[in-house]
Amino acid sequence: MTLHATEPAAATDAVLDREETISRDELEALQLSRLQHTVAYAYDRVPLYKRKFDEAGVHPTDLRELSDLDKFPFTTKEDLRLEYPFGMFAVPQHEVARIHASSGTTGRATVVGYTKKDLADWAKLVARSLRASGVRPGMKVHNAYGYGLFTGGMGAHAGAEALGCTVIPISGGQTERQITLIQDFKPDAILATPTYLLTIADAMMKQGIDPASTSLKYAVLGAEPWTEEMRHELEVTMNIKACDIYGLSEVMGPGVAGEAVETQDGSHIWEDHFRPEIIDAFDPTKVLGDGEHGELVFTSLTKEALPIIRYRTKDLTRLLPGTARPAHRRMGRITGRSDDMIILRGVNLFPSQIEEIALRIPELSPHFQLELTRPEGQRMDQLTVKIERRESVTVEGVASAAKVLQQQIKIHVGSSCTVSVVEPGSLERSNGKLRRIYDLRPKA
Repeated sequence: MTLHATEPAAATDAVLDREETISRDELEALQLSRLQHTVAYAYDRVPLYKRKFDEAGVHPTDLRELSDLDKFPFTTKEDLRLEYPFGMFAVPQHEVARIHASSGTTGRATVVGYTKKDLADWAKLVARSLRASGVRPGMKVHNAYGYGLFTGGMGAHAGAEALGCTVIPISGGQTERQITLIQDFKPDAILATPTYLLTIADAMMKQGIDPASTSLKYAVLGAEPWTEEMRHELEVTMNIKACDIYGLSEVMGPGVAGEAVETQDGSHIWEDHFRPEIIDAFDPTKVLGDGEHGELVFTSLTKEALPIIRYRTKDLTRLLPGTARPAHRRMGRITGRSDDMIILRGVNLFPSQIEEIALRIPELSPHFQLELTRPEGQRMDQLTVKIERRESVTVEGVASAAKVLQQQIKIHVGSSCTVSVVEPGSLERSNGKLRRIYDLRPKA
């Protein structure tokens, strides 16, 4: 199969921002200057930062080189919740041009604000990310990220417009309507979570539409961890090139990092605006070197309304040298979030590990759920992997595939589990971010 996206994919036909082409030495000099300004700005304008810096015995003038950043305290989601709603803002209310917030489903919502300059910077970085992923001015972009307080929809929308694209603001959900508009409007690119794009492809097949026959050439996917196996599934099924985009609302929103279509080897972090670190997830006092796996931490370098200092993202990854953008380091694939980690009989397990293994087994689909239970009278937790078979699989094939998946999980993850292969279409589909883990254990 020849992918549509072999035509204009390379970045050489696009005009890059100057900051994408500077040397590493130039970039680090820019980072230091912006970092020194940001820590002083945050200390002077945000009471929480003055309090935290003073308690840690550190002052903005102590930041003389980039490595001094590890002297400063972390910021956590809990800090933002305690300062709800506007205690983290560094500018007066009349200078805040827009407010976004998390859903608050796991606690009080985290609120973020943007000045007009912040919004312009955000749009520029999303545009940079989309361009790196193959999207070009003049293309039609189908935006299936959710609009509203969630940063995904409006952040992606503004970036696509800044790039010079025609935006189709469908938002998430309404899958049948999504398919109709893709057929009628013939977009070149789609922006969505990977699991929701999979939902769209499945729904197309149920309608008798070949997902590979649409006008789509590029998919820019984010907001949840996904694997190389999922990329392959989507690219083959839909005849597209699929690239990652990374962000989180506390740091900015989508566009903190973006993947280059010509290399597809991880998202380059736009280090002219963000300084990344990797820390040991179990001992956060340890800052790890490039190539070492741990928790990703970000400090903003240019934000006005809500500067963020050493924000613990909970995302687990590593930093790698830049390739398509040599000065800007890349993120390895996010293997999971430290707060999504399942500890099963002493073994650490992430949903992405199950996805990676399952998609190597031809009889099994990408649709799965993980159920955690503790049978009555037992002390040990039990894991059941519920996963759909593919349409063409026989009864004999189902039994064999279940056994293989069970064995592979034991070998590669180190934990025993039960595998239940279920009928196609029987598990919940994504309308945005997909819930993978169902914790059915008795509450203490």
